[in-house]
Amino acid sequence: MDPAAAIDDPGLALIERYLAHGRVEKRLASRTLELYALDLNKLAAFAAAAGVGLLQVQNHHVRRWVAQMHAQGRSGRGIALILSGWRGFYTWLGRSGLVSSNPVQDVRAPKAGKPLPKALGVDEAMKLADFEESPDAPWFNARDTAIVELLYSSGLRVSELTGLDVVASPKALGWIDLQAGDAHVLGKGGKRRSVPVGAQALDALHQWLALRDSVLTGSSSSALFIGQHGTRLTAQSVWQRLRRRGLQAGLAAPVHPHMLRHSFASHVLQSSSDLRAVQELLGHANISTTQVYTRLDFQHLARAYDAAHPRARLKGSAKP
Repeated sequence: MDPAAAIDDPGLALIERYLAHGRVEKRLASRTLELYALDLNKLAAFAAAAGVGLLQVQNHHVRRWVAQMHAQGRSGRGIALILSGWRGFYTWLGRSGLVSSNPVQDVRAPKAGKPLPKALGVDEAMKLADFEESPDAPWFNARDTAIVELLYSSGLRVSELTGLDVVASPKALGWIDLQAGDAHVLGKGGKRRSVPVGAQALDALHQWLALRDSVLTGSSSSALFIGQHGTRLTAQSVWQRLRRRGLQAGLAAPVHPHMLRHSFASHVLQSSSDLRAVQELLGHANISTTQVYTRLDFQHLARAYDAAHPRARLKGSAKP
């Protein structure tokens, strides 16, 4: 049954007048008007089912309908867009003197759950780090391997990585102390921190530094990671190189710098269970930011349980 069939004519007339206002006076695009019409017809159908006219809708009605849409699986973002359309409709009705208050004014959509950060599995991270390009490109391979090892070893942000200089100086945003095995970086909010650099990453950095200056012809650069023209590598270039390396290494998910930071945090937490230490290593101001990795850690444990525990599977689903 068409929901509009149960809507009273005055309600439909109001919707048509509002859409005409949007088309003629506000010059809204036809697609925008189509979406408004769908959302307003949904509003009218809710009102008809509740036995009230559009001019009699109250705040508690709208809240109930939001709960119903949420229970039916509509996303928080989708509900927010619908509410925006309804809110505009009642604002227009108020300006027209047809309602005394906007029943949608203080109603908000349910908050969408924050998506978990995407992290590589340990085997995938090893595969990415161990991958070697063609033997004909030793300079690029040494540089990109050092980038991957350092991002995964120390959990650096891409801006922290590209800001690294070869040696410490008063003007340096960051640098690597190869002898001490530390990376000194300038993080968000201008906060400096020092993080350990693993043995594999240090070895990759030594190999890179042995080849780094071979492209510098008469010019010099203080940057640790440079492009083939001798200029400091940009964040965009790092993104492109990691994506290319991930594809060539056969990884299913597109790899980006922050994925290696997430992988670093997740794998350290899985091994140590020390959330405060991971917070310090990542340079998070609040531990609540770091706590998202406990959800990743739980997912890892849940998958291991499902795969290994004989009572985790439904009856009949176990392999003979």
